[in-house]
Amino acid sequence: MLASWFLAGDERGNPDTALDRRRGDGRLWTTGNQVVALIHGREYFSRLLTTVESLDAGDLLLFTDWRGDLDQRLDGAGSEVGEVLGRAAARGITVRGLLWRSHLELLSFSSKPNRLLAERLVEAGAQVALDQRVRAGGSHHQKLVIARRGGDPDGGVAFAGGIDLCHNRRDDAAHAGDPQSQPIAKAYGDAPPWHDLQVEVRGPAVGDLEYTFRERWDDPTSLENPNPVRRLYYRLRPVATSTEPLPDPQQADPAPAGSHNVQILRTYPRRRWGPYPFARVGERSIARAYQKVLRRASRLIYLEDQYMWSIEVAELFAEALRRSPRLHLIIVVPRHPTQGGALSLPPNLVGRQQALQVCRDAGGDRVAVYDVENHAGTPVYVHSKAVTVDDVWASVGSDNLNRRSWTHDSELAVATIDDELDPREPRDPGGLGDGARVYARDLRLNLWREHLDWDGPDDDLIDPETGFALFRERAAALAAWHAGGRVGDRPPGRVVPHTPHQLGRVQQAWARSLYHAIYDPDGRPRRMRTAGRW
Repeated sequence: MLASWFLAGDERGNPDTALDRRRGDGRLWTTGNQVVALIHGREYFSRLLTTVESLDAGDLLLFTDWRGDLDQRLDGAGSEVGEVLGRAAARGITVRGLLWRSHLELLSFSSKPNRLLAERLVEAGAQVALDQRVRAGGSHHQKLVIARRGGDPDGGVAFAGGIDLCHNRRDDAAHAGDPQSQPIAKAYGDAPPWHDLQVEVRGPAVGDLEYTFRERWDDPTSLENPNPVRRLYYRLRPVATSTEPLPDPQQADPAPAGSHNVQILRTYPRRRWGPYPFARVGERSIARAYQKVLRRASRLIYLEDQYMWSIEVAELFAEALRRSPRLHLIIVVPRHPTQGGALSLPPNLVGRQQALQVCRDAGGDRVAVYDVENHAGTPVYVHSKAVTVDDVWASVGSDNLNRRSWTHDSELAVATIDDELDPREPRDPGGLGDGARVYARDLRLNLWREHLDWDGPDDDLIDPETGFALFRERAAALAAWHAGGRVGDRPPGRVVPHTPHQLGRVQQAWARSLYHAIYDPDGRPRRMRTAGRW
């Protein structure tokens, strides 16, 4: 059954990595894991703080990130990221990190924050490298933390998903926003409400995640920035241009910890100059996993995504809808992009407008798209990247549903199938004999309870058709309340039907070029791109 959902054999499509071969069992996944979904940054940050503070001298702490703010608090005073990781290095823990070096700060990226965090940690005794070994215009987007106890081979834990160690992320279910906020579009207010997910992983899959970190860390390609202006700047403010060897890996992965089967999925682009030794023609196992899973989808796909704006990606969902007449698709996206403005807004909108239309054309009223707001009516920025299919397969990661995440940047996702069958009806929603699985179903239900303000019996949410109808009913009631001037009590629920901004033909014409070239580039080799293969 697992080989019908997970990538198997040579389906990863990356012969250069030893990620799967190193175990010697012929599988591209591990068994016996425990995966816990941490919904919202506040819950994740609390678990991360407890984990790091429990480490002792001789232990190992590894992390990768797209952006890190040294003053971002994981909890109260004294829990700033720079302080917590710095204290860990100072008490003899081996702390190693890879932060995306980022584009220039004047382009609203993360160059300065990442540099400041790296400098603070290096001063404390860690080694943190600013990594710009990316495709032109690309980024390192993986968000990963691994903690391993030196004297306890089974004591490792990893955190992976969509949550960066930076401002805006420490929100909770109330969605009042993070007190340490980074401005985004004005509609989100001074403290943007933020919806996000991370997973906590224990068991053999921690070995796969550590190996993923080691592949990047051990890449012999220089960390030197190829841009001559940036190189001059880094001569004035030196940064590491190579990495020191890591402590030897453990001889065996951690022992079984639960009932979850886990497949680690990645994206790496093809780099013509300085190719990754562990992915010389790139890796697109995230895209390939979706391609395989969507061929099996029968009843319900639930997804939350920051973008969902590529026609090529949308076509895979459209094919599934056309193939399975009982299949329903619920998509939760942000109401507005992070950036507004006459120049930056249209390229952010044109891709989504087209992608959602592709899905709606294929599925009609079996497709529903929503955005989220808090109880004050402020839109919530949906940054999560989570998908469940037929309550069997679930994925949480750093990857968005677009070409950039599937081909161009570095990404990381944790796909999970629980061995434990869920006894609640329908026991086999897909009708393929796979059964509903506890982890995927509980992840979906936990997200739905929040979005719908649901305090009724789960039976009303579990069935794909009735759950789909309840989503639509509550979203319509809330939208009608807003349209009617907010008279009377606010209806329960936090989702409303998503209404994409409509662009005129002239806007679409110039925005589409920018969208393809800058916002959602394609990192596949030309032959693969032309053939429509991942």
